[in-house]
Amino acid sequence: MKKIAVIGTGYVGLVSGTGLADFGNEVTCLDIDEEKIEILKDGELPIWEPGLLELVQKNVKSGRLSFSTEIPQEIQDAEVIFIAVGTPSADNGEADLSAVYQVARTIGHNLNGHKFIVTKSTVPVGTGKKVREIIEEEAAPGSSFEVISNPEFLREGSAVYDFMHPDRVVIGTETEDGHEVMQDIYRPLYLIETPFVFTNVPTAELIKYASNAFLATKVTFINEIANICDGVGADVHMVAKTMGMDGRISPKFLHPGPGYGGSCFPKDVKALHAIAREAGYDAQLIDAVTRVNEAQKSRMFTKLQKMMPELGGKTVTLLGLAFKQRTDDVRESPALPIIDKLKEVGATIRTFDPVAMDSMKKRHPDLDYFEDIYESVRDADAVMILTEWNEFRGLDLQKMKTLMRQPNMVDARNLYDPDTVRKTGFKYACVGRETYSEELA
Repeated sequence: MKKIAVIGTGYVGLVSGTGLADFGNEVTCLDIDEEKIEILKDGELPIWEPGLLELVQKNVKSGRLSFSTEIPQEIQDAEVIFIAVGTPSADNGEADLSAVYQVARTIGHNLNGHKFIVTKSTVPVGTGKKVREIIEEEAAPGSSFEVISNPEFLREGSAVYDFMHPDRVVIGTETEDGHEVMQDIYRPLYLIETPFVFTNVPTAELIKYASNAFLATKVTFINEIANICDGVGADVHMVAKTMGMDGRISPKFLHPGPGYGGSCFPKDVKALHAIAREAGYDAQLIDAVTRVNEAQKSRMFTKLQKMMPELGGKTVTLLGLAFKQRTDDVRESPALPIIDKLKEVGATIRTFDPVAMDSMKKRHPDLDYFEDIYESVRDADAVMILTEWNEFRGLDLQKMKTLMRQPNMVDARNLYDPDTVRKTGFKYACVGRETYSEELA
């Protein structure tokens, strides 16, 4: 097993570093953010991810996992260095690689002995080559190292499971030494016959983007079908279920809703379009995925407006702020554009989310946040279900109707049967299932 330094303690770095330690490696997770490192040293987490805290504590106790801001020293001590810093979208849609390149310069300054530099961050094709060039520029003459690509495929909310039970491990390496060291690092997975894909660095880099863009396309496609269902009176759930019976399609990611969000799909789809543009190709389908997804988020607000044309001065409760369940991540959440639009029309916004309210408070401290679902809907004129939390699947609809000033509901996650909700007395709209009836107006 190897001595590893993981630079970056965000979502990818922390989960990956902890998982690598659990595989028996000696891992130090590094960051320039002293506050974040102190939180980790105190036995707490800067993010919320099911099962991660217990795994961190287990590996810290075993001595395999530690945290530090001493990046130069840890680079020198490590055999393998993982780059796991953020690559957010720039204004033009391209991935912002400034943090990756800064880490590459720091590695170059502190290179001693042969090192394996592994890019875990999601980066465009050609980044591995650029990282190599930067390290060569900064390192002493004759320095020895190899740059390897090892993209992550972690789903927020199930990242620990995904790391321990991946569908495949992708490794882009140019040498037999790189092949062997990565196989050694991931030996527990290799022993249980997890598929390993060894390829060159550019191919590994593109596999990540192609995978996420395809999944985003699948989500967007079923949302388009749901919108058609709205217009023709079809039931998108039956359409999706039957489509999924086809082995060539599968039922995964055929769940209509308010559009995808999070830290991966939005930026990766945009980045892939930028990669194509840079290569001289107009990737029209990929570009359309982003545009249709943004329109889907707006469509949820339009459903509310159709139900309640005069929203000024009304109170609207948003149930769910995270972009999906089992995470506190609100990045690119469908709730964000709805909050903006509600503010524009002068509505009062109440909110409840099991874990994501603190995250949203950093963006919108002026909203009304509630610790109880039913208190959040008291005297509300409408409620919108925006995240598919299990807590929202068994609400006491009769109690809600009694508490609310007006029983209006937009179920953007299709958690309820339309007839059941309407029989309770609600005006009800959902996605692709005969959403709104004029006779209920």
